Amino acid sequence: MHLQVLQDMRPDSHNSQTRRLALGSLLVLLLPIFSPNLFTPLGRASPSLFSEWNAPKPRHLRLLLAALNRQTSDQQQSDLWSPLANQGWKPCVRSTNRPQLPKKSQGYIQVFLDGGLNQQRMGICDAVAVAKILNATLVIPHLEVNPVWQDASSFTEIFDVDHFISALNDEISIVKDLPSQYSWSTREYYATGIRATRIKTAPVHASANWYLENILPVLESYGIAAIAPFSHRLAFDNLPSDIQLLRCRVNFQALVFVPHIRLLGDALINRLRSPSKARVSGDNHLDERSDVLNKQGAGKFVVLHLRFDKDMAAHSACDFGGGKAEKLALAKYRQVLWQGRVLNSQFTDEELRNQGRCPLTPEEIGLLLAALGFNNSTSLYLASHKVYGGEARISTLRKLFPLMEDKKSLAATDERSKVEGKASLLAAVDYYVSMQSDIFISASPGNMHNAMLGYRAYKNLKTIRPNMALLGNLFMNKSMEWAQFQQSVKNGHKNRQGQIRLRKEKQSIYTYPAGDCMCQA
Repeated sequence: MHLQVLQDMRPDSHNSQTRRLALGSLLVLLLPIFSPNLFTPLGRASPSLFSEWNAPKPRHLRLLLAALNRQTSDQQQSDLWSPLANQGWKPCVRSTNRPQLPKKSQGYIQVFLDGGLNQQRMGICDAVAVAKILNATLVIPHLEVNPVWQDASSFTEIFDVDHFISALNDEISIVKDLPSQYSWSTREYYATGIRATRIKTAPVHASANWYLENILPVLESYGIAAIAPFSHRLAFDNLPSDIQLLRCRVNFQALVFVPHIRLLGDALINRLRSPSKARVSGDNHLDERSDVLNKQGAGKFVVLHLRFDKDMAAHSACDFGGGKAEKLALAKYRQVLWQGRVLNSQFTDEELRNQGRCPLTPEEIGLLLAALGFNNSTSLYLASHKVYGGEARISTLRKLFPLMEDKKSLAATDERSKVEGKASLLAAVDYYVSMQSDIFISASPGNMHNAMLGYRAYKNLKTIRPNMALLGNLFMNKSMEWAQFQQSVKNGHKNRQGQIRLRKEKQSIYTYPAGDCMCQA
């Protein structure tokens, strides 16, 4: 009888199990549609939630434990925060006999700029220089939709266009819009076919003569020329000194952010310099910040540009300690984004680190800062868009620097409303805060690092350049004690804190302004 009961129940049980399996399968199929971030490691702007849930273990536990118990002397703090001494360089004074605004324009120049904020800034500076070379009128540059962050912010949404025009009106004519007879010359017009007025063949780092030989005839024939693509389309060498000075004048004087970005940036800076006034989320944190007022470095702050996004991590082909899951996710991302073409992939992780070609993780940049003498009362501002691995990846850095802040922790939602969700505007806020920090350091070389290196050299402000090859070797030594690590870091960064370096051939004038835009005092 019991056997009969079991036999009677079996079909229903089987059907029930089948239904559950079917529902489960349907859920697995539908969930990625409604919540794609849960299952895809391929979203460009943000890490998958799974990667954030799985915090990687510290890779340098011996150093980390020592760093958490580190002590710094008053003298060490004083040396760390002291401003740079006068290095005998200053911005060049503009020549009184520089070429003036031409009486007649040769026509209108349009440029279409891609890339992120820093790349677009360089393109704007180059566009002004090209217009000057051609005696042409520059149309306010068109900023392409950023393919990484999907940001469609325009020039006028980021930069103070009236200041831009007035700051340069003695050297170049600039217009916000084309006159009606050229209203057809739009981005959409050039996207629909081959056009005689669009120049697609501008070589990278083209000479002034190339523009005179190839663009001037188009201007003379049509009255307008549109150059796309334009990024990195003007040489850094063999240009007249007045053109070089003009490029720096645009970069360091004419390009000013719109008022609401400057206002938000000023609010963040004031809260960083006056910890007791900072907007915070918890009472304990407020108590910690108010203690800073009685410490060395009070009223000062350091900006850390934590360049550790998914693109950076994937393109480096390095191992970041996330185990097999992370390796597979990054490998898949590389395959989707670059069809597997990652130049570093033929090297082992050890070889890449020896060469200094691995970006520093949040844990590693935290250990670098600690070794340099920054302590747990340091006001640290985190300039970053998205960090690969999210808060889980940053947690070790936060343990080392509990007073670490960013836009969200320092400003309320309503204060950020005009920039929220717009990557270029968020980057502009970070750029503005970075310009005025006491010390700036970037976790890895890149456009932001290069832009700040140039600006802060121009202003003689302290900027720490991580010695990537040294750090790669130090972090591979798993038996190294803290004292040895700290001494090696200090010795390896003595001359990497903002010392003026003359620009070499083919190097960027925006990264190394000394020699072209800075003169010896």
